[in-house]
Amino acid sequence: MAEYDAIGAIRQYRETGDINVRNDIILRYLEMIRLIALSLRNVYIKYASTDDIINEGVIALISAIDTFDLERGVKFETYANIKVRGAIVDFVRRQDWIPRQVRHFGRELDRAYNELFTKLGRHPKNAELAEHLGLSREKLEKQMAESAGAVTLSFEELLYEDNFDIMESGELADTAMYEAELKQMIAKAIEELSPKARQVVTLYYYEKLKFGEIAKVLGITESRVCQIHSKAMLFLKHKLEGYVRN
Repeated sequence: MAEYDAIGAIRQYRETGDINVRNDIILRYLEMIRLIALSLRNVYIKYASTDDIINEGVIALISAIDTFDLERGVKFETYANIKVRGAIVDFVRRQDWIPRQVRHFGRELDRAYNELFTKLGRHPKNAELAEHLGLSREKLEKQMAESAGAVTLSFEELLYEDNFDIMESGELADTAMYEAELKQMIAKAIEELSPKARQVVTLYYYEKLKFGEIAKVLGITESRVCQIHSKAMLFLKHKLEGYVRN
């Protein structure tokens, strides 16, 4: 794929309107879409099939072909990757599969986390979050486990939708450089997690394991994995919110 002249192909398609040229571009990037769909499967697996998600990715790729700025001087692969990811996250969000009470708890938990961080000057413990929210620690951790999917989707939005908005607005001249820098920031933030949280995040986002599979690897319950994941996402969102515009 590195030797494929995507910009030349897009230019030819726009000049000729030949659908066959466009279809060839799509075929060239189907594997990229499939890999993105697999990387996000923990977000949508209970609510949509991988084939459905790939179809959404193809639609987003067609849009990317139509809207890519040939004169910007950035790689089409980078533009298409971000646009496909953003479209998948948006598709999942449109399904409205997250119960209202779970959404509400997620917002309250995020607010409590940020308020306590400002007050304490450090990342709050579960017991402190529970007290701040007027919940028992057991109730807090149960709800954190239940809201794991919502927190995951929120984090995906933070990473992909906002970045795409910045790129399209023209505020960033070199998208590839920005993406590399963001990855470095994410890696640095992950290194600051506790060892157990770092394991969960690594296995979930990089090794693509499901929560149940991670539980077996770490020898803990799936509910505990979900709790650790939710708390890790709060930490990472807090670390990155000053870097990625909301």
